[in-house]
Amino acid sequence: MSINFNKPEFIRSAADRSGFLRDGLPQFAFAGRSNVGKSSVINRLVSRKNLAYVGASPGKTTQINYFLIDKKAYLVDLPGYGYAKVSKSEKDRWGRLMESYFQEGVVGAITAGVLIVDIRHKPTKDDVVMHEWFRQTGCPEIIVANKLDKLKKSQVEPALALIRETLELDENDILVPFSAEKGTGKDELLGILNAAAAGELEPVDEPEE
Repeated sequence: MSINFNKPEFIRSAADRSGFLRDGLPQFAFAGRSNVGKSSVINRLVSRKNLAYVGASPGKTTQINYFLIDKKAYLVDLPGYGYAKVSKSEKDRWGRLMESYFQEGVVGAITAGVLIVDIRHKPTKDDVVMHEWFRQTGCPEIIVANKLDKLKKSQVEPALALIRETLELDENDILVPFSAEKGTGKDELLGILNAAAAGELEPVDEPEE
């Protein structure tokens, strides 16, 4: 199955489990902390400037947004995390929504998880937690190291090595250097997502207790 990512359509926002979609179409779940450029990555993939709202206020972080791509798959934009100025009640709402999504709402529904991290920095504790949540679903996971354009060429490999070490990735795990600004990595990521939709990516083994 080949998916044309230039044909996106907003379907709905889900504030609780009643809004989760489970219609059998492939779902690509995108996650990342609030300032990592997740919206910019999504907009680059679908060749739109404002499909996913860039710079959304923290008050919008309790919604899970579903976009139908080429009427064949969903791009699921999960709420950003780690925003320091968000109130405790807002963080609690985010936590409940994400717990519902990962533990109750999408068992078997996620075709691939896309975790976006900042290539310039060591993944945060929140990044590690999100990585573990994706692992626990058993779905294939793609790590996207965004903001590649902010590094010198000599800095890229050490930065990627730090991401691999922090997230405990092995040679079979997928790590894509990416620049939402320049478009670097777009074709590679689209190819991986199409492979996931076709069932060509290996699911991950759940971590041992």
